[in-house]
Amino acid sequence: MPFLHRLRRFVQNAALPTLLPCACALCRQTGPQALCQACRARYFTLQPARCRQCGLPLPPSAAAAHCGDCLQNPPAFDYTVVACDYAAPQDQLVLALKFGHQLALAPLFAVMLRDAILLQPRSALPELLCVVPLGPQRLAQRGFNQALEIARPLSRQLGVPLQATLLQRCRETAQQSSLHPDARLRNVRHAFLPDTAALEQIRGAHLGVVDDVMTTGLTLHEIATILKRFGAAKITNYVFARTPPHL
Repeated sequence: MPFLHRLRRFVQNAALPTLLPCACALCRQTGPQALCQACRARYFTLQPARCRQCGLPLPPSAAAAHCGDCLQNPPAFDYTVVACDYAAPQDQLVLALKFGHQLALAPLFAVMLRDAILLQPRSALPELLCVVPLGPQRLAQRGFNQALEIARPLSRQLGVPLQATLLQRCRETAQQSSLHPDARLRNVRHAFLPDTAALEQIRGAHLGVVDDVMTTGLTLHEIATILKRFGAAKITNYVFARTPPHL
């Protein structure tokens, strides 16, 4: 047992990756990390000013903290924090996690999200994290929920509790990216409900919702609408990649 205990601690302390090199997910150079330092510096160092509410990049000359769409038609969520744009080559990381089953990328996403979050005031941290849930059919097909895989290490790094089952998808929906924009809102309407056992945790709380990609924001808008209907005070989205408006 002492040997097994030491082995478990060895793996948990991340000593193993230094002995087993892997390839950078972007440049394929061999190294100890899923994303090499050169690619991280090249593609994730410079961050544009973003709309505080929806996370879209703002023009360099913008004086307001919100984009025009959020000022005219504010979504139900209050804030959005993202690590990068969903554009080449960063989008390859998302695809590798979601469809390539490269789960080692999820902690990397969490680290980069954490860094983006900690640029915000400490008071902006939520009291509880939850995730965008998958339907049972899609979960069975994929074998994991990528949002949950990101949220677990993010929860530990921020010191914010994670309630993985706070939200449930009450019906299967089509992939938003496969639908015409007019059909996307209908696709996710009434698709989510909170767990009845978590209602007391929702009332009056600031909740953080974790996902891998935010495209139009309609899914997160629907989730925030439901959570606020059940008493949530504030909703912040924590999303690894935000689709730019031209995509």
